[in-house]
Amino acid sequence: MGLRRLLFIFWVLCRYRLDLLLPVERLPLGIRILFKLGPWHLLGKRNLSRGERLRLALEALGPVFIKFGQLLSTRRDLLPDDIALELARLQDRVPPFPSDQAVAVIERSLGSTVAALFESFQQEPLASASIAQVHAATLPGGKQVVVKVTRPGIERVIAQDVRLLQTIARLVHRFVPDGRRLRPLEVVEDYRLTIFDELDLQREGANTSQLRRNFLNSDLLYVPEVFWDYTRRSVLVMERIHGIPVTDLDKLHAQHTDMKKLAERGVEIFFTQVFRDSFFHADMHPGNIFVAEGRPQSPQYIAIDCAIIGSLSDFDQYYLARNLLAIFQRNYREVAELHVECGWVPPETRVHEFEAAIRSVSEPIFEKPLAEISFGQVLLYLFQTARRFDMQVQPSLVLLQKTLLNIEGLGRQLYPQLDLWNTAMPYLERWIKDRYSPQSMLRKVSHRLPGWLEQLPQIPETLLERAQLQPQAPGQSHVQQRLDQLEAKLQQRQRQGASRLLGLVCGVAAVVVAQPQLRHGIDHVPAASAVLLVLSVYFFLRGN
Repeated sequence: MGLRRLLFIFWVLCRYRLDLLLPVERLPLGIRILFKLGPWHLLGKRNLSRGERLRLALEALGPVFIKFGQLLSTRRDLLPDDIALELARLQDRVPPFPSDQAVAVIERSLGSTVAALFESFQQEPLASASIAQVHAATLPGGKQVVVKVTRPGIERVIAQDVRLLQTIARLVHRFVPDGRRLRPLEVVEDYRLTIFDELDLQREGANTSQLRRNFLNSDLLYVPEVFWDYTRRSVLVMERIHGIPVTDLDKLHAQHTDMKKLAERGVEIFFTQVFRDSFFHADMHPGNIFVAEGRPQSPQYIAIDCAIIGSLSDFDQYYLARNLLAIFQRNYREVAELHVECGWVPPETRVHEFEAAIRSVSEPIFEKPLAEISFGQVLLYLFQTARRFDMQVQPSLVLLQKTLLNIEGLGRQLYPQLDLWNTAMPYLERWIKDRYSPQSMLRKVSHRLPGWLEQLPQIPETLLERAQLQPQAPGQSHVQQRLDQLEAKLQQRQRQGASRLLGLVCGVAAVVVAQPQLRHGIDHVPAASAVLLVLSVYFFLRGN
């Protein structure tokens, strides 16, 4: 199966003459001869432009390749205009599958006929993408909705492509000099999980509902409602939205949209999703983003297609924020130290050399609008820096990096003069400050306190069980006595630590409870705060 798929990919590349897009003169002599003698010269579609040939080839190869083309389409600074315009057609204009197949999937999934389920159903699809297509419909009662249906047989095609990617990843890992650092096996595994999750429309519905709750009543972002009674693994029904495609600049200008504010709000939405919620839309190509009509001076985004959602651990979230903030503040020493501290580069890395390398990459891009920044050159420098210092690819951050590419490409189209750094830096500073405020610390402690209190009575017994030793042989009584003394000290220190922890918790709680009233004088301190303060002192004394 893998060999047949590989031969099909090779045939598609030949059929659409993608060899003409390659720098053949730079390839080894044997491969150049193969290109010259190959039979594909007779198959090539010479009457098509290079952009059309590339787009048609990606469409023929299927979802994995289409998504790669979607990502490329957002990088107008890295592609010629003719290729970028053609690849943009991959966002929502992939050739549809027959409507009778879509109806069959809907009726099989929902257990009833389309006529009984919907007041009206439009046979012609509104849009068609790599994995699913969308039909307009009306629910009983008149609510306008869209019905998303997965392509029949799509799982088999994706499984074949993923196996091919895994084979390529193993070859890269084994034979490419940078293979170990790039961690291709882990990256492909993350992609496998992501794309198979995307096939489950019920999971997409859950992601959509969560993102809608996160931005409910927000002026920044609107997310449509999901209708769960009509949603299954292969069918998703949600509210139909009416907005302007984010790439339709003529319509946006016609309604006098504040493009600067629109671009800035896009950056704010991204950082809010990543740092406030740790739940971010990770497929933000222009086909999934719209702008609400009728509010040009306070533009609001509309997001659809929440199949791919990214999330960061507290560890990655913290180090990412501190790294970005340090870069924005041009504190390259801290950036280098943070990379070593969190393990993104080997511990033996020479910090001063790494600092100098980061400075050489970052300095040229500050205080410039997007239109004046060569991100292609920046990415090249970053890759060279990463290779020099053996910086490993972090699979958990791959989705975030992909989303950053989409966001930057979108910002370039909307408002090339956007100052990305001054827009993002205040948000990061505020997030760091809020993360370690007394209120935030109290929320974290309150969230964990029930679990700590539940385990507290078991600590002495657990310590005793773990400290028990096997019976000692004759002549080891002195060693056993010394071990018993160490065990007793350990238990005492554990009890002291537990008491001090409870004292700290009570102290923080007392400060937070009393904070709103302290400005009125000591007489206005609440009784609850006083009790917590007494408990704090008691536990601290007990722990000493």
